[in-house]
Amino acid sequence: MFTPKYPPKDAAPAPTVIQPQTTTPAPAQAAPVPVAPAAPVSNRPTIQLTPGSTLALVAGGGAAVLVVGTVLVSMLLAVAITGVSVAVVALVIRLLVKDLQKGR
Repeated sequence: MFTPKYPPKDAAPAPTVIQPQTTTPAPAQAAPVPVAPAAPVSNRPTIQLTPGSTLALVAGGGAAVLVVGTVLVSMLLAVAITGVSVAVVALVIRLLVKDLQKGR
């Protein structure tokens, strides 16, 4: 399935040969441009989208976007809650240290 398919060796076009003129000197000519062989025809079947399959693809893509969005928002919310809790703990520790330094 994943092996490349090459055209047969005999399908390559014959190289063009330019014969120089022997009676009169020929002006300088550019080298001939090699012609690329024709692209091989694919044996794979073409994908045909029906209205039902198009709707299924759109619905699947929308569901994937919603799931990824939900995961990202929940991660952001977890980071925000962790930051707020660390700030509250730091405030409580600072107040406790301040009270200990006053000698209460």
